[in-house]
Amino acid sequence: MNLRLVLKVTGKTLMVGAISMLIPMLVSLLYREDPTPFLITIPLMMVAGFLLSLLKSDDHFFPREGFCAVALIWLLMGAFGALPFYFSGYFPSYIDCFFEAVSGFTTTGSSILTAVEPLPYGILFWRSFTHWLGGMGVLILTIALLPSLGARTLHLMKAESPGPVVSKLVPKSSQSSKILYGIYCGLTIIQVLCLRLAGMPWFDSIVNSFATAGTGGFAIKNSSIAAYGSPAIEIIITIFMLLFSVNFSLYFLILCGKVRQALRSDELRFFLAVVAVSILLITINISSLYDTLGESIRHAAFQVGTVISTTGFASTDFNLWPEFSRVLLVLLMFIGACAGSTGGAIKCSRVLILLRCIRREIRQVIHPRAVNVVKLDGRVLDETSLRSVHIFFAAYMLITMTATLLISVDNYSFGTTFTAVVACIGNIGPGLELVGPMGNFSIFSGFSKLVLSLCMIIGRLEILPILVLFSGNAWKRS
Repeated sequence: MNLRLVLKVTGKTLMVGAISMLIPMLVSLLYREDPTPFLITIPLMMVAGFLLSLLKSDDHFFPREGFCAVALIWLLMGAFGALPFYFSGYFPSYIDCFFEAVSGFTTTGSSILTAVEPLPYGILFWRSFTHWLGGMGVLILTIALLPSLGARTLHLMKAESPGPVVSKLVPKSSQSSKILYGIYCGLTIIQVLCLRLAGMPWFDSIVNSFATAGTGGFAIKNSSIAAYGSPAIEIIITIFMLLFSVNFSLYFLILCGKVRQALRSDELRFFLAVVAVSILLITINISSLYDTLGESIRHAAFQVGTVISTTGFASTDFNLWPEFSRVLLVLLMFIGACAGSTGGAIKCSRVLILLRCIRREIRQVIHPRAVNVVKLDGRVLDETSLRSVHIFFAAYMLITMTATLLISVDNYSFGTTFTAVVACIGNIGPGLELVGPMGNFSIFSGFSKLVLSLCMIIGRLEILPILVLFSGNAWKRS
């Protein structure tokens, strides 16, 4: 393990994180609020990052260093990102602050707050800005800003980027990062303008766009997007939640004029099919609850969009919907968005690969001598890729069951306990019952909040980086 280089990369990323806090501090000053939470945190974070960045190291940087660096960065970003919340005085304890910060950076959107509207503008801005920073990845932002990290940055991108297969858009990782952030910023700005045209105030438009872009879902109203009572706003957010759920590589292909190649994506087609069928089924199931068919479609589309994109906004309390719709939404929590997007959960590509593996096994039973392969986008997947998908799925389910068992000591119902874990490891936000769209996670003990925080990081980093960090073999010098 090249520990010095891991710490050096971590230090530079912390410095970028400290600089990013200047923006919410300026917001505090703009609204004539006390900027002390940021004035204390920024120097602490900058000094820690600067000292770590001074470490001298060689360039022997391999996958395990990439995994360890990414895991360490996300843990420390959560720890330092919690300090503005802690110093603001609006949060009961540091564990609550850590939970909120981790929920922000991992774009989960689960909250311990019973009311968000009393928070100062600066804290509200930082809370939503963590979504935007974490959506594309704080380390990918660092690679874009500081391309000369003294490391093989593709290993870092692979460790932080979601999906079974990660590739560079262009030969240089730093250029790929800049392209990704260019697309990310462009879509965010377009959404801000659309929401403003729909009548949403500027501040609300910006922070809600941050939450949508990162598919995080931190709202600045107690009743989430339902507080605005605007069908136009709900439709705009629904569209952008789905747009940010799509693999960003496809947008790059579209910008390069390769529209047909982008539309031929198997994962994109599968994603759109799941969304369309889910909206249809839920609309039929809830039609008796609303006055018009249009209203039923709008709420069904919004909730399907917010769950499968793992955003976590709410336009209505789906906890009150019929059991069929609630169960379908829980299934969508497992499926999640596309690989290479800002969404979480298992990812559509993995689910599609698993389904095709099942089909291959059935064909193999019927025709034992036949040569059956699994393809994605017309390319044959090798057995190593298939094995990694199977292992990921098994580990995902094992961690979900273990975490459910651990937080069951708080003695809440199975629906609350299980969906809380599913919502956290899938980076979704709300679950059902007490942690539903109109509920929160303040009910859990400090121990359970730490378990759920770890679930959020595990889910955001797709399991392996955190497991590698806690593996003794990873730290041996070999």
